[in-house]
Amino acid sequence: AAGALDVIFTLQGDPSLFVAAAARRLLVHTLSLSLECEMSKAPGTRVCDWPLCAQMIIKHIEDSLQSSSISHIKQSLKLLAGLFGGCHAPWTEVLWLSVAKQVESFLVEESVQAPHLLVDLLLNMSRSPVFCDSEGNFWALVTSALEHLNPVQAGPLTVGILRLHKCPQDVRIQAVTVLLQPMDCILRAASQPLEYSGLLDESVTDPATVESLLSSKSSCASLLCQTLGHLEKLLSLSHLPVDLPCTSLLRSVVAILQFCNGLLIPASPLGSKISQTLIGCFRVQRAALDVLAVLSERKGCDIPVESFFDVLLSYLESPNTNPVVLKKSFQATSKWLVRLPEMSCFNSQWQITKILQDVFLVLQKRLCSPCWEVRDSSLEFLTILINGLRDQDGFRQTLFSSEVPRLTEDLLEDPESYVRASAVTAAGHLAYIAPESSVAGNQYNKENTVAKLQEIFSTDPEGFPRRAVISIFIKWLKKGYTALLQDTEQFVSKVIQTAERDFDWEVRLGGLELVEVFFVQTLCRLGRPKCHYAPFSPEFTSSVRHNESLQIFCRTKLFGFLFCSLCDCDRPVGQKACDILLAIRSSFYTSNSLKDSLDPEEVGHGIGWLQRTLRQGSLAQNFPTGSSQEVDFQDPESMLLALGTIDLEELHDDLNKSSDHVEKSPQSLLEDILATVGAIEENEADCY
Repeated sequence: AAGALDVIFTLQGDPSLFVAAAARRLLVHTLSLSLECEMSKAPGTRVCDWPLCAQMIIKHIEDSLQSSSISHIKQSLKLLAGLFGGCHAPWTEVLWLSVAKQVESFLVEESVQAPHLLVDLLLNMSRSPVFCDSEGNFWALVTSALEHLNPVQAGPLTVGILRLHKCPQDVRIQAVTVLLQPMDCILRAASQPLEYSGLLDESVTDPATVESLLSSKSSCASLLCQTLGHLEKLLSLSHLPVDLPCTSLLRSVVAILQFCNGLLIPASPLGSKISQTLIGCFRVQRAALDVLAVLSERKGCDIPVESFFDVLLSYLESPNTNPVVLKKSFQATSKWLVRLPEMSCFNSQWQITKILQDVFLVLQKRLCSPCWEVRDSSLEFLTILINGLRDQDGFRQTLFSSEVPRLTEDLLEDPESYVRASAVTAAGHLAYIAPESSVAGNQYNKENTVAKLQEIFSTDPEGFPRRAVISIFIKWLKKGYTALLQDTEQFVSKVIQTAERDFDWEVRLGGLELVEVFFVQTLCRLGRPKCHYAPFSPEFTSSVRHNESLQIFCRTKLFGFLFCSLCDCDRPVGQKACDILLAIRSSFYTSNSLKDSLDPEEVGHGIGWLQRTLRQGSLAQNFPTGSSQEVDFQDPESMLLALGTIDLEELHDDLNKSSDHVEKSPQSLLEDILATVGAIEENEADCY
């Protein structure tokens, strides 16, 4: 046993990270197993009373922690972190007491050894009920870590502590203070004396340490990116155990953005150094805009909005704004614009209209950008605004008095498929908030938009725009925008015939989703049960041949599309079609009437042929979808008969079987991979 343990100890230092991690996990399992299975009673409070195997592992940990070898220290810290993270037995406290002093000594050294591993260890312990419920030495050690680690090293520890539900309040406050120190420093560096008091009343660590890091070109951006990233995570939580000063945070984030584009005149020597470092720093801009966006969701986060939007508009207008930064600027702007009407410091409709006019002027320029990423981000921004502000009369009036709708329509013919797809989505949203064509002053023709989208759906060579079109058609039908479609039956029929021929399986799947929506709405419109899985009454099913809904489904060529999709080579399409057919059948047949259904071969040649063809699945060739000598998919009587006799449950089960249902094993998987790539030595190594 001793020899085996020595081998595992050695493998902790293996150059392969996978092997080293496996060795640590094996040691954790070995220690747990020896203590839980080899002892007749619970482990005692002295390690010397534990099984020999456990003593050897703990002795190795202690020796490694006291070693002069950094690699050995790191191995033991990783092992302890894994142990406390995966095992919450009471004996872990005894183990901790045997190594606590040595671990604590690492924190008070002038240069802390492996700070990130110490942080991982403390966080794993803080999540264990053995330590988080204790009032003793553990939380004192966490406090010591917050004091001795610099802000970069302590950042992950602070955010981990603040996400805990069980934590002493004084430790939580200390963690908040450490986390906010860089933001406090930024606010003080950006503000004139006495203008703002900053974020914090006092510091945990020496403020000079933070100022030194922010003054250094090599560490300033890294510290701010880390701090902003942690703040975004915390602010995104639905429940925070601690209150963050959101208004002061917002001022600090805006100051960072102003430093980054040179809009801020520094108020101190530190501010001058920070400004020189941050000018044009994309990393910090992206992180700050992410926090700015998430702050929009926090209540009580109000500052003078005019200056705030001036900063955002400067990023949207500047030709030097990086495309990714521009996208994040659009995201932050959209979130704050949607929130404008409810902000306490912003109750003037004139102010809102002025901001919207400025935004649309910038958007017009961006929609004409030579960079396709910029055009794409601009269209996504427009769609988000329409979704959030479509009920605001002022927004609609300002939007349709600008050039944005016309430019959006022009981009339906953009050479880049991603842009065309985004233009389709934006145009689809514009169409259902646009005023009627007869309204005076309205230059936007929604009928033209419908025609253009139908043309894109049938002729665009790329899949992304066609997927976007079918998504918009589904949305129109779901929301009841039938005024856009004039003849809904004809529209649905045309769409599913086009979708049926599409090479993109996602477009075909979208066509089926459109069919499902149309099916449910048709039944509801004709006074059928709202739940499309609820069976009809026997009185209805007895006269179903002449039922209006069945005739509508046949006229729209719905059944041909559904039965053909059952044999689609892409399984999600077949599964969706089968689900819809089962729902349709349940609407026309009671469960009792299906018990006595006839064999397909007995009710007619066509239905028998259909059953045999469907059983071939994706191997079926030349599946006819119109009227044919085999089966008439537009005949209500034939379709009712097909629904009642074909075994859809069997097809459903077959479609839901995974591709490896015959044999499912690691060996089978490796054999499949090797058969695909060719069994040569280098590929065998890849499989391993």
